[in-house]
Amino acid sequence: MVYGVAGAENIGKTMKNDLAGLKLFAGNAHKDLGMKVADYLGVQLGGLTSTKFSDGEIRLMVEESARGNDVFIIQPTCAPVNDSLMELLIMLDAFRRASARRLTVVMPYYGYARQDKKVKPREPITARLVADLIVTAGAHRVVAVDLHAEQIQGFFDVPVDHLYGGPILGRYFQDEGMAEQDDIIVVSPDVAGVPRARSLAEMLKAPIAIIAKRRPEPNKVDIVEIIGDVEGKRCIMIDDMIDTGGSIIMGAEQLLKRGATEVMCCCSHAVFSGNASQRLQDSIVSKVVTMDTLPLGSEKQFPKLTVLPSAPLLGEAIRRIHLNESISTLFNDWR
Repeated sequence: MVYGVAGAENIGKTMKNDLAGLKLFAGNAHKDLGMKVADYLGVQLGGLTSTKFSDGEIRLMVEESARGNDVFIIQPTCAPVNDSLMELLIMLDAFRRASARRLTVVMPYYGYARQDKKVKPREPITARLVADLIVTAGAHRVVAVDLHAEQIQGFFDVPVDHLYGGPILGRYFQDEGMAEQDDIIVVSPDVAGVPRARSLAEMLKAPIAIIAKRRPEPNKVDIVEIIGDVEGKRCIMIDDMIDTGGSIIMGAEQLLKRGATEVMCCCSHAVFSGNASQRLQDSIVSKVVTMDTLPLGSEKQFPKLTVLPSAPLLGEAIRRIHLNESISTLFNDWR
C-alpha cells in the first residue's frame, strides 16, 4: 500500500519516455532507498563505486557518462554522518567535473541541522556550514524531507524543494480509522513543532495539544507544561525526528499522568541512536510510525515500529523537477 500525498493517483504512472536525460545515483548512505526510487521512476540506478583507501579516505569512481545529463544524487547524511557528508561532496565534485548539465542533491535527511542558530556564545551554525559546503561542491538544487527548521532553506544559494512527510503519516492514521474520532488528539512535543502538529490535526480533524519543554543540555529534556486537555484521549505525537527517544518517552509519561489513555508517536526520520529502539519498545508508547528516509537495519527494528515508504514521494518530486512541473501541488492538503 502507498501512503501518499495530494496527487497520489499519479504514482506508478510515470512514463519512461518522459525521463530522457535523467540519471539517478545513490551513495552508500542509503542504497536501498535509491533502488526503490529508481524502481518507482522506471530507470536504472547509475553505476558508481565508492570504497576507501587504506587510511580511510573515500575513493569514488562514476562508472558511466554523465555529460549533459540531469543528475540526481540520493544521499541522506545519516550515520556515520561525517562519511556520508564527505561522500556526498566528493560525488558532487566528480559529477561537476564530468560535465553534468544539472546536479540535484536529494537529501531525505539533512544532518547537522540541529544547530541552525546561535543560542549560546561561540556556537557554530552547522546547518549553514553544511549548506555552504554542498553549494560550493557544485549542487544546483537541493531536495530535502522535513528539515529540522524550515529557515534552513534560506541557508542555500540555490533552489531548495522542501518535501513534507506529514501527509504520508496522516494517510496512515486515516487508514487506521483515527480520523474524525472524538478521542484522538495530536500532540506537538515542543513549541517549534506546532505547525507540523496543526497540519496533522487538520488532516485528522482532531484537536491539538502542546508540550512545553526546555533542554538543559543536548539529548536532555525537562517537561515544563502541557497545553491542552488530554484526559481520556488517545494521543498522536508528531516530530520531525526521533534520535535517542528521550523526548518522546518523557512526553508520553507526562501525557498519561494527565489522563491520556494511549500515546502513539510518529516522525519522518528514525535516527534511533544508541539503544533508542529498545527504549521505545520497552516504553509506554504503544506504536511508533516512521518513514524510511534513513536506513533501518534489523538491529533498529522492533515490534512496535511501522515503517512507511518514502520512495514514491521522492520519486514523484524528482520526476516533476526533471519535467519542470510543480512540486507544491503535492501538498495542497498540507499547510
